[in-house]
Amino acid sequence: MNGLFRFAQAVRRDPAIEAWMDEHAGLLGAMARHWFEVLRDCGDDVREVLHDGHPTACVGDAAFAYVDAFTAHVNVGFYRGAELADPTGLLLGTGKLMRHVKLRPESDVDAAALAELIRAAYRDMQARVGGE
Repeated sequence: MNGLFRFAQAVRRDPAIEAWMDEHAGLLGAMARHWFEVLRDCGDDVREVLHDGHPTACVGDAAFAYVDAFTAHVNVGFYRGAELADPTGLLLGTGKLMRHVKLRPESDVDAAALAELIRAAYRDMQARVGGE
């Protein structure tokens, strides 16, 4: 097993994600939308799917990251986050593979560091998919 989380139904733009974004208005929704746009902009091979109720970004059909909005914060999660370099210590979680960054409206996040984590997760998944 290669440990990739695959979604055959991933598409270039999933209308269910737009509906999810419309349902998550306000500041948290705007934060989730912003960071999902960053995921979408990683490359032409990015596909998406609404999985377990949250927008998920894939390289082809292989998931690399997601966003989710809660009542007081937004998570940007990484399916292979435990294997990413995290020099600024943004990643949280203790799972075997997954990690997330918790974003709160009242706290500043190092946006450059989070954007670099996103790019690293994307490049990592590209390499994994290409290495199959």
